[in-house]
Amino acid sequence: MSEFDLIVVGGGIMGCSAALRASEGGMRVALVERAAIGSGASGVNAGTLSLQIKRVALMPYAIRGHRWWQKAGDKVGFRRTGGLTLAFNEREATLLEERMRLKIAAGGPIELVTPGFALQREPSLTSRVIAASWCADDGYASANRTGTYLRGLLRDAGVTYLEYSPAEAIDGGDDGFQVVTPLGTLKGRRLLLTAGAWTKPLAAKLGVEFPVHVRVNTVSVLERGPATVGSVIGHATGLLTLKQKADGTVLIGGGWQGRGSSEEGRGEIVPATMLDNLRLARFVVPPLARFRLLRAWTGFEAHVPDFYPLAGALPGIRDAFVLSCVRGGYTIGPYIGRLLGDLILGKEPELKLFDPARFAGPTTALAV
Repeated sequence: MSEFDLIVVGGGIMGCSAALRASEGGMRVALVERAAIGSGASGVNAGTLSLQIKRVALMPYAIRGHRWWQKAGDKVGFRRTGGLTLAFNEREATLLEERMRLKIAAGGPIELVTPGFALQREPSLTSRVIAASWCADDGYASANRTGTYLRGLLRDAGVTYLEYSPAEAIDGGDDGFQVVTPLGTLKGRRLLLTAGAWTKPLAAKLGVEFPVHVRVNTVSVLERGPATVGSVIGHATGLLTLKQKADGTVLIGGGWQGRGSSEEGRGEIVPATMLDNLRLARFVVPPLARFRLLRAWTGFEAHVPDFYPLAGALPGIRDAFVLSCVRGGYTIGPYIGRLLGDLILGKEPELKLFDPARFAGPTTALAV
């Protein structure tokens, strides 16, 4: 049986970042992933790296996470395009101004700009814009390149990783943890759960109950077309993210819901909500009416009732930790993963974490 200082369950951005940080600190680390590295939420989102759509309290984490993407550069398809968030009626304009002023106060490099500024930068926008904000640092990366990049980092760092190897059982005690997978059983002194939408059932294996809710977000891509929009475009309500990539394809998201469950392992597109998302995109950028839908897919996103992360010690279980439910996790993940790695190494994290005990239910015999 292989033995490690730390076993990480979940191979997305956060799990890989925590594993890499622990390895840098001298730990022998193993990571197990139910599918391919970076194939969950880290690989099926729209790739948007917008500071304007982050929660105020998470802005410092987003700014630092954004730097990781910039440093990774072309290896992850990073592009710094700048981003506009738009309002089309007075209610949206008030919402936009209130939210952006708070984010600016929290350090976000965001400006409130005029509709004229927005239309000058993006002439293809509808003329019905009445308020806008701008962030020069906004951009995107290619989510489908994330896994390849992370896999290379793990390999170079000497982290053992098992793909297509779900944690079938997790047992713990005074001498550490055993994680049973189809490829063998791993033993570790410490355990970290970074399994996104699968956090709830995995924590339950250890007797910890979290009120994790899972959304089934839809992303659509339009066929290649002429250069139409250069910035990342968002809506004041958060119901739209839109970008045109260098190859001419257009990615459209905004959290419109499909159906399905993480227990089933797949989601299903709901045509009505997908079409509403596409109609909103066409309203904001009218020339997109000439683009045909190429394909669409769904991805799972987990959250708890207060929409802040679960990041810290797993309540009642010595040497066990959890990192999950990070809204904006694609941007924030590389940084908050390193913070969790520091905690596991016994270091004081640079920024505070978010104690999972605020939501945890009673534990079973594994509690100490």
